[in-house]
Amino acid sequence: MSSNDREEKKSFYKLVFSLVLPMALQNLINVGVSSADVIMLGKVSETALSACSLAGQVQFIMTLIFFGLTSGAAVLTAQYWGKKDIRTIEKILGITMRIALCVSILFTVVVMIFPVPIMKIFSGEEEVIQQGVSYLRIIAFSYLLVSVTMIYLNIMRSVERVIISTVVYLVSLIINVILNSIFIFGMFGMEPMGIRGAALATLIARISELVIVVIYANFKNHVVRFRFKDLFVKDKLLTKDFLTYSIPVMVNELIWGAGTSVNAAIIGHLGKTVVAANSVTQVTRQLAMVIAFGVANATAIIIGKAIGENKEELAKLYAKRFIRMTILLGFVGAFVILGVSQIAKANLTLSGEAKSYLSIMMFVMSYFAIGQAYNTTMVVGVFRAGGDIHFGVILDVVTLWGCSILLGVIAAFVLKLPVPVVYVILMSDEIIKIPLTTWRYRSMKWVRNVTR
Repeated sequence: MSSNDREEKKSFYKLVFSLVLPMALQNLINVGVSSADVIMLGKVSETALSACSLAGQVQFIMTLIFFGLTSGAAVLTAQYWGKKDIRTIEKILGITMRIALCVSILFTVVVMIFPVPIMKIFSGEEEVIQQGVSYLRIIAFSYLLVSVTMIYLNIMRSVERVIISTVVYLVSLIINVILNSIFIFGMFGMEPMGIRGAALATLIARISELVIVVIYANFKNHVVRFRFKDLFVKDKLLTKDFLTYSIPVMVNELIWGAGTSVNAAIIGHLGKTVVAANSVTQVTRQLAMVIAFGVANATAIIIGKAIGENKEELAKLYAKRFIRMTILLGFVGAFVILGVSQIAKANLTLSGEAKSYLSIMMFVMSYFAIGQAYNTTMVVGVFRAGGDIHFGVILDVVTLWGCSILLGVIAAFVLKLPVPVVYVILMSDEIIKIPLTTWRYRSMKWVRNVTR
């Protein structure tokens, strides 16, 4: 290896580390917020834990829309960042924010008017539904705040401004954990609020996030500025490009998110012990995947920038390196899940039945994590960075809806198979995806410059 090659490789890994570390820390903090609710409500009752987990599916779907919008926008912003076209990036930020605000208002209105029908989608147990409704009536006020914060921070991330996200979500986590303790259990003379306390703590944490973002945008960030007038920007060509790349990515995220919510609904109708075990398993998966998801996001930024600079061969080289990295991290995540399994069983207030389900679910999730790490880096990182935004849609329709969900519904409600068998089938989609994403990567159809 020549000295130039060594320097290039050193420079590459230095850049990866500078992006992945804060994004992994941000992902860890986000998981911490979810974990705080799961751990503390798990100390209250299985019903409260199940209700919070199922009610959270509403915000999960909404944030997937935001993630789809910003991932589609990042196809453009990362490549325009390579060209140093700042004004176009600012316009993209305005267009994305405008759509996200409309979506968040719609979600808020629907949840406030129809909380009971929404909860009945996910559970048939009256006690779970009632507690979920009380959670939704408070948490719905945070949706508008989440839209502004998430859109702004995700767009900043695509132009290599990643530290601010870590700061925002770290402050939010600290506030959330402290207020959770006070509100849920009734510290300092307060009445215990249970699940409503978890919702109120999260709402106040979201307010703190928005305050920090507004301060940063107005006084610290002098590179990419957010201007109120950009919410109403009119640029037909750019809007066309934005819709061309954002809508398919958003649809992709919704198809995947709706599938995940259907999985939650199927599990929800199997009983609250199954829901409680799955809630812990999903948080553990998120914890184990924080670095892998950081790598996937860094992949999109670095490869997109290289393509925007017309360095396509370099982009292909970077893709190979990221793939090797993500496979290794997938196995690390699997071992973390297996390790956390014993700790969770020892420390949470779960029934014997729930604990037995938890052991099986953690094992299934360990190999699921390897597939998810690999596929996420491929679809969200490599393919989207090159403007290949349609393959992910086809992939999820075929593997998630056409295989794991369809077969899972049949297994659960027609054949009435045991819960572990149903769970294995529901969690099979990431394994089925592996040969398909590998084939698409090797075709090299994902390498495209989409800037004007």
